Amino acid sequence: MSRILVVGDVHLKPWIFDKADKVDHALYDNIVCLGDYVDDWGKENDLDLYRETLKRLESFAKDHPGALFCYGNHDISYLYMFMETGFSLHMMDTVQNGIERLKALTGERLAVIHRIDDTLFSHAGLGRYFVDVLIPAYTDEFVDPLDIDAVIKTANEMVETPEGADHLWNDASPIWLRPQHGYNSLYKQDKYYQVIGHTPVEAPYERDNSLSLDTFSTWSDGKPFGDARLVIVDTIKHQWEYAPK
Repeated sequence: MSRILVVGDVHLKPWIFDKADKVDHALYDNIVCLGDYVDDWGKENDLDLYRETLKRLESFAKDHPGALFCYGNHDISYLYMFMETGFSLHMMDTVQNGIERLKALTGERLAVIHRIDDTLFSHAGLGRYFVDVLIPAYTDEFVDPLDIDAVIKTANEMVETPEGADHLWNDASPIWLRPQHGYNSLYKQDKYYQVIGHTPVEAPYERDNSLSLDTFSTWSDGKPFGDARLVIVDTIKHQWEYAPK
């Protein structure tokens, strides 16, 4: 498998899934969604929009039974009541139920990190500090930092426990890291290409063997921040291209 259609941060824009559905299936092998399906500027009381987005997320998962989904910080915040910018107490039950339905439908296809070939997909990026410090702090069992599958397995297990959630709710975790400005070192960046969202960018942005794709976010007044384009990533060549409009 090599060509992956990537859906960046959704933030209550269900039409993004419609946009993805219009891409010719022959152009890609699978789909990865990078998380942050809920919350947006000034939408804290828009129950209909939350319900519409979560329902569309679920139907998208059903229509694409091999698609992979990542947790974002906005999604996890509702699972553990970690209040985040845009968090809405009014939407708590709605979001929790929606994420649980997605989890029941997708199983291990909903995770913190996915690996396809030597390309890692997560909401914010897998950093060295997370592997070297936070994983050992989380588990008494030795996790070989050079064993990428063991690292990913441990990271994905964290979301299932309150102790793990505490480690995920950290600036250095794969749901919070912001490597776009070079402040944080990515894990084995000489080998692994990382595809991430979380930090709004005007257009797909490459740095340190990573690709940032949060291009659907908006300013607080609702005006687009990024180019709102879908991208297809080659997980072997570590290259990307825009999906046709």
